[in-house]
Amino acid sequence: MPTKPLRIATINTNGVRAAFRKGMGGWLDGRDVDILAIQEVRASTEELEQLLGPDWDIVHDPATAKGRAGVAIASRHRAAIHRVELGPSEFDSAGRWLEADYEVNGTVVTVVSAYVHSGEAGTEKQVEKYKFLDAMEKRLPELQKHNELAVVMGDLNVGHRTLDIKNWKGNVKRAGFLPEERAYFDRFVGAEGEPGYNDGAGLGWVDVGRKHAGDVDGPYTWWSWRGQAFDNDTGWRIDYQLATPALAARVKDYAVDRAAAYDERWSDHTPVVVDYAI
Repeated sequence: MPTKPLRIATINTNGVRAAFRKGMGGWLDGRDVDILAIQEVRASTEELEQLLGPDWDIVHDPATAKGRAGVAIASRHRAAIHRVELGPSEFDSAGRWLEADYEVNGTVVTVVSAYVHSGEAGTEKQVEKYKFLDAMEKRLPELQKHNELAVVMGDLNVGHRTLDIKNWKGNVKRAGFLPEERAYFDRFVGAEGEPGYNDGAGLGWVDVGRKHAGDVDGPYTWWSWRGQAFDNDTGWRIDYQLATPALAARVKDYAVDRAAAYDERWSDHTPVVVDYAI
């Protein structure tokens, strides 16, 4: 009898307490997720444990500033080890990078929940964003050496290609679609049009969402609460699962759990769910 695929999901909850008030619990109850990466937790570990319940093993790295950021990984499997350090010691990455190793069917899978700064062009916020992306670029090859089955996922706050943003022409000078930001992803997975793009180019990581969807608009993962952005599907694809080639080869299914209607949303992001054969 074949074993069930490992279902890994990522979601920026925009505050996990508010997300549960609006219906996240119902989604989670019906989705059969094995490992859940959360960004923008904005709650204490105790509150997170109360919301998720006793069936989940939780590792959590809150932000230095209370009520901001925060990343967590909840799993049906107990984490063998977890790490939170990223970048130079003077760089505050608290609440934005959390790694954990899980043993699944005798195989170790490394999972990262990441929340890249949103940034703001021409400000200190953008400088901090580049510091984080620099640290991430250095860490990615080390992760591959640590484990050939690894996935970095979360709200990475950059649309890599024009396909990833509905109104990309109006956003080329805005944080999230700046050429300098997109160049990091050229180095992570390869540049559009170059040999091996998303198939071993760059640092060799695979953008699972783009690999699965192909060269189509979206599927988007974030929509502004304002106006008709959600109803018109004027979104951004900024939530990723970046997998090592060995893990990407095990992908069985990819889904973006877009709400059926505006009033059924429980975050401005939507979950990205991937099944891996482990």
